[in-house]
Amino acid sequence: MIRLHPTMLRGLVALTLIAAAALPLLAPNYYVQFASKAMLMGMVALSLNLVVGYGGLVSLCHAAFFGLAGYMLGFMTPESGGASFWLSLPVALLAVAVVATIIGALSLRTRGIYFIMVTLAFGEMLFYLFHDTKIGGGSDGMYIYFKPEIALAGFALIDLEKSSNFYWLVLAMLVGAILLMTAIVKSPFGHALQAARDNEKRALSLGFPVFRLRLVAFVVSAMIAGLAGYLSAAQFGFVAPQMLGWHLSATVLVMVVLGGMSSVLGPVIGAFALIGLEEILKSSFEHWKLIKGLIIIAIVFALPGGIRQLAELVLPRRGDEGPPAAVTPADGTPDPANRRAEAPGTNPQAQTRGEFQHV
Repeated sequence: MIRLHPTMLRGLVALTLIAAAALPLLAPNYYVQFASKAMLMGMVALSLNLVVGYGGLVSLCHAAFFGLAGYMLGFMTPESGGASFWLSLPVALLAVAVVATIIGALSLRTRGIYFIMVTLAFGEMLFYLFHDTKIGGGSDGMYIYFKPEIALAGFALIDLEKSSNFYWLVLAMLVGAILLMTAIVKSPFGHALQAARDNEKRALSLGFPVFRLRLVAFVVSAMIAGLAGYLSAAQFGFVAPQMLGWHLSATVLVMVVLGGMSSVLGPVIGAFALIGLEEILKSSFEHWKLIKGLIIIAIVFALPGGIRQLAELVLPRRGDEGPPAAVTPADGTPDPANRRAEAPGTNPQAQTRGEFQHV
């Protein structure tokens, strides 16, 4: 695993944030809108990775949470103006959390391919609920003519009608989601979730509440996907049943695999890579989907760990010096302490570290 020096890592993060924040000041509006869309899809991929990469559960219903939050914004937006951001966003996330709790409580009683089938079935149920009924305009969807209003005491704080302001809001939300995901993964909750992924029976024998761990992770993941869906509906001013379809869930899953499942930033990188690849191929080839599929297959075979593996080939490593050489006395006789350290099973620190990593 690649390890950068802390100073270099902080420098790279700072440069990336500065470049991202300065994009609306330097690029045309089209690229600002495109970057906002890519960040929102990266947020969905980030949320799915909590379930797939760290929970070991392949879900095909995350698009339903993405679209449901968008519809909730549409329902709460009046015809004369924008909905209150402080009211509509919590309501949308609460609705997503309730639905995700019900779906997760039922789906998590299955394993493997059955879990995939059950989540797919629930996602399609929500899709046809909006597609075949008059809820939300049926198959035609519904328009959202005004973006949410961020106001305090009657004064507008941020005008989301400006693409640059909306871009900065999405960037802040993405950074917040990344920080939240990092904290979850590094917390005892995240360690327990990964332990259940690696060996469920052993995790149960150690007393971990595996079902509750996975249910909480499923609901948190759904709410992050709902946040992205809420902002996506606000950006494009339109929601349709296709936002809840399994095709979008499968596309997000490809982003997770493409970027790398064993890291927090991997799915975000995969989202940018996939959306950028589509944008390039659309303008150059007629049968661009076939070419996109071949490129994705080639990347998966060449980089099993995702695109983030490229960093190991480019960035310098830290800690490659190897273990320190054993100290030998002047007479050439090996130090007994060194022999004890070299003997397998006699280093208590190594044993403790190995057991902790295993659990």
